[in-house]
Amino acid sequence: MAKRPIFLPTPEGSTFVSTRFIEFEWFPGMALSQSQKSIASLHDAARKEVGVNEILEISSKSMQETGTKLSAFNLKIQTVKYKYEFSVECAYQASKVFERGGPFVDLLGGTSLEAKKDPRLTSSGRLTNFIFCGVEWELEPRTAFYDWLYMNALHKKHDLAAEVLRNNAFTDIAFNPERSINCQAYAAALYVSLHERGMLTILKDQEKYLEAVTSMDVSNAHENTLSQGSIRFSEL
Repeated sequence: MAKRPIFLPTPEGSTFVSTRFIEFEWFPGMALSQSQKSIASLHDAARKEVGVNEILEISSKSMQETGTKLSAFNLKIQTVKYKYEFSVECAYQASKVFERGGPFVDLLGGTSLEAKKDPRLTSSGRLTNFIFCGVEWELEPRTAFYDWLYMNALHKKHDLAAEVLRNNAFTDIAFNPERSINCQAYAAALYVSLHERGMLTILKDQEKYLEAVTSMDVSNAHENTLSQGSIRFSEL
């Protein structure tokens, strides 16, 4: 047996996303078929325990094409000015600033896997902040920058965004909060919650976005409190 979080958008109340940890049967092994058995088991358990029907697995292991397209390795960001396109994963890794280097913007030109495994990310000292398109983001709130990157990319993919909005729960079978911080399934749930609350316009303004996420209680499998920051920026 294993436990994994399932993320549910909350259209009202003091949290944007509700996180529930679900116990389910785990199918070990590296084969895609084994991962998909685990996903099916997780979703079946979530339906029984939480009562949700439309659950979307967002990962390269997803049994739904939409779910694989929404993986941060596959979901693309396109800049407005130069129409330059790169994955959310590449953008995130290329934005990291360390004590002894970064941001390594050349990672935008490679694959998602190359960006994630670049040795400079583990040999440049302590992570200090992020810089993306000339705008600085602090490390706190811990997932704010990653969530913002993901939601901006999703918002510009109208067909995918429409598919996301049809669901009321999201999972990522590979995400383990004991080992990771950011989660694409959480970011998707946050997007739905902001849509339901009529708040997607805050994605255009860093200050408003950070004010919104820091004003709410947190339920994202990582932490209970967030700190606040503010910078105003233009759209990508």
